[in-house]
Amino acid sequence: MDLGTVIGLVLIMALLLGSMTMGVGVGAYIDAPSALIVIGGSIGALMISFKPSQMKQFTKIFMIAIKPPQEDVPALIQRLVEFATKARKDGILALEGDISNEENAFLKKGLSMAIDGSEPDTIRELLEIEMEQTNARHKVHGSIFSSWSGLAGAMGMIGTLIGLVAMLLNMADPSAIGPSMAVALLTTMYGAIIGNVFGGPIAAILGIRNDEETLVQEMILAGIMSIQAGDAPRVLEAKLLSYLPPSERVSQFD
Repeated sequence: MDLGTVIGLVLIMALLLGSMTMGVGVGAYIDAPSALIVIGGSIGALMISFKPSQMKQFTKIFMIAIKPPQEDVPALIQRLVEFATKARKDGILALEGDISNEENAFLKKGLSMAIDGSEPDTIRELLEIEMEQTNARHKVHGSIFSSWSGLAGAMGMIGTLIGLVAMLLNMADPSAIGPSMAVALLTTMYGAIIGNVFGGPIAAILGIRNDEETLVQEMILAGIMSIQAGDAPRVLEAKLLSYLPPSERVSQFD
């Protein structure tokens, strides 16, 4: 669970609802026509902008921002060092039993190819292709939320214009001015909330998650190449630790 994301969302909603309650009450800010225009309109526009197969991932992608998959990087480095030690001692074929129980799919795929005797250039090429495709998919996922941010704001502006037109057409009827003005103002507010609380921030954190996963995959690729080349475990560890911030670099050999 990413506490930063959860706390941030809860804090924003609590402050917004609290400020509404201290004013005229939350009920004054609830308007069905405004919600239909902004929420329904923006989701409809998203369905036009992205394929159905991509939109099916909407909830799953949102949950990745809330509860991202975690990789214990120090433990991963330790496993790679152990693989390197065993490969230098008994040969790379000795890793076949270990890799069958490996949970990291990227590491398992790369080491399996190395055990099968694939050329280093072939392994690097295939793993880099997988990295590129994973990165491309993640960017599409993030763009769903960044697009939602812009579309919600645009639908809020459309709703504002709808409300203003309705108000101007009913200037002779004072009882119709209030509801029309509410639509005009609340659609803008709904669009701003969606864009600045959900769309934009979720897109940003998904981008960070993608960068973190790419870094781990680059580290794994470097480890596999080092194991296949027969590098000493100490050299492999030093190479992998360079991917971490200096404050997190803890060597097993110190």
